[in-house]
Amino acid sequence: MEQKNLRKFEDMKRKTKNMINIDPLQTGGILTDKAHQVLNEWGDGYSVCDFCAGRLEEIKTPPIYDFVNEILPEFLDADVACITHGAREGKFMVMSALAKLGDFIIVDKNAHYTTYLAAERLGLRIKEVFSSCYPEFKINTQDYETAIKQIQKKEKGHISLLVLTYPDGNYGNLPDAKKLCKIAKKYKIPLMINGAYAVGRMPVKLNEIGADFIIASGHKSMASAGPVGIIGMKKKWEDIVLKKSKYFKNKDVEALGCTVRGVPIVTLMASFPYVAERVEQWKEQVEKARWFSEEMEKLGIHQLGEKPHNHDLMFFESEKLYEISQKQKQGGFFLYKELKKNNIWGIKPGLTKSFKLSTFSATKDELKKVLQVFSKIMKS
Repeated sequence: MEQKNLRKFEDMKRKTKNMINIDPLQTGGILTDKAHQVLNEWGDGYSVCDFCAGRLEEIKTPPIYDFVNEILPEFLDADVACITHGAREGKFMVMSALAKLGDFIIVDKNAHYTTYLAAERLGLRIKEVFSSCYPEFKINTQDYETAIKQIQKKEKGHISLLVLTYPDGNYGNLPDAKKLCKIAKKYKIPLMINGAYAVGRMPVKLNEIGADFIIASGHKSMASAGPVGIIGMKKKWEDIVLKKSKYFKNKDVEALGCTVRGVPIVTLMASFPYVAERVEQWKEQVEKARWFSEEMEKLGIHQLGEKPHNHDLMFFESEKLYEISQKQKQGGFFLYKELKKNNIWGIKPGLTKSFKLSTFSATKDELKKVLQVFSKIMKS
């Protein structure tokens, strides 16, 4: 291979690393100092498999066994926990284990696209529960019961699973999971909570909610390098979701034997004491998000979704920003470039009329700077 084609890989420094980060995909996954240390220590290929006897969750050096079998179940308030490659893989594993070809799953319309893809890949039919539309886009979990009755009456199909996104990745809405749990129990249908933006940011307890499964994302919300995820579940599902191969007795079929085998799992463990502590400050995170939303509203940039808001992830819209973009040489990219010029990172390039952001990792002083920049832009 020609040397000139390889030079592009010589300088791969992350130019946005020290900026004020308001990207929802990153703010909950920023590594701790401890995680950075173990990243270097365990970064060689399958390094965690040095002392593996055949199953990831049984490795004791590093202490994956203790983490998966003791720490995580207590943290999630679940009976059993397992590691996955990410939230999408966790959802797929549960669907694959519980549903058969042609079965129904019922999902909220705010669900992440991977919920749909997991079901589509398995040949499942999807029944949607729609939101309240503009401007709140709220999911009324009572509507799941309506969907169940419609399937039972018209489709005559089998419903294998209810899925609730908590919160959703667009508006940061937190629907009533406990109410849905009562509906799930009434109709004896398992309930899976997709908590990719919840677990690691806010207190979430599986048994307290009453659901059967909770899905977590280490790289979105647990200060870990990714991809890595977690499933917490009730004991009765362990032998179904974590069923063993008839050919290799210590290998989980749904996980294809083993999942993450290096940096993701060790950074997840290294950051965990910090993550467990920070969820206790969730009230302050919500107060910070509400304050920021109110200040943005004063500038004429309106927050969609629930109000008062209950999560750090928020969706904003502004006709004024769009109008300004029409007069700019860079067009829709002007907002992204203006924020970047002021050391602010996280708004996707090309967006002006509507965009989402997260206040989770930024301090109040940093957010004041963000507001100052938006104020300046709005006056331009």
